[in-house]
Amino acid sequence: MSENISENISENADGQENIRPVDNPKAVIGAVLFSVGNSVEYKKLAMVLGRDIDETKSLVAELKSEYDRNDDCGFTIIELEESIQMCSKASMYEHLIKIAKVPKSYSLTDSMLETLSIIAYKQPVTRLEIEKIRGVSCDHAVNKLLDYGLIQELGRLQAPGRPLLFGTTEEFLRSFNVTSLDDLPMASPDRIEEFKKEAAEEVSLKLDI
Repeated sequence: MSENISENISENADGQENIRPVDNPKAVIGAVLFSVGNSVEYKKLAMVLGRDIDETKSLVAELKSEYDRNDDCGFTIIELEESIQMCSKASMYEHLIKIAKVPKSYSLTDSMLETLSIIAYKQPVTRLEIEKIRGVSCDHAVNKLLDYGLIQELGRLQAPGRPLLFGTTEEFLRSFNVTSLDDLPMASPDRIEEFKKEAAEEVSLKLDI
């Protein structure tokens, strides 16, 4: 594939590389997604195809529609923010687990779900900000969410102590079947107050113990 791509590269008058549009874009999209395995950014795929991002997105949508309509095809394409990934159709799961390892499952406690919700809606956010909302320590919840790959470190806040900033990952989008953070349901205005109340009850239970 790399040889074919290199043949499509030329130089413009400024000496910069241009990539001529490929003749079989949907075949190239399928090959790239299959070979890479992980998600691929639209802008990188557009560069490979020699097309702009809008046309690339249109081609991806056509290919996904073809996959989804074909019952003899076990693949589909999912969108994750400004990236896409090839994956098996949900209907293939019962067959895949007979030969492949069963995907890891997450055991998310209420505390972890609340922490994850705060990170999803408030990101980038520090541990201290999470704890101010919940009213209790979030170290265990944050560490488990990091282990599960549902959140990630996004850098450090330019403030005293330079605390770590956290945000969600593509694994979070895949696990909760959302294409983008924009697709998350609108948080109720009093949801944060519910978090605080539940956290206070959690502290009370610990003190009673």
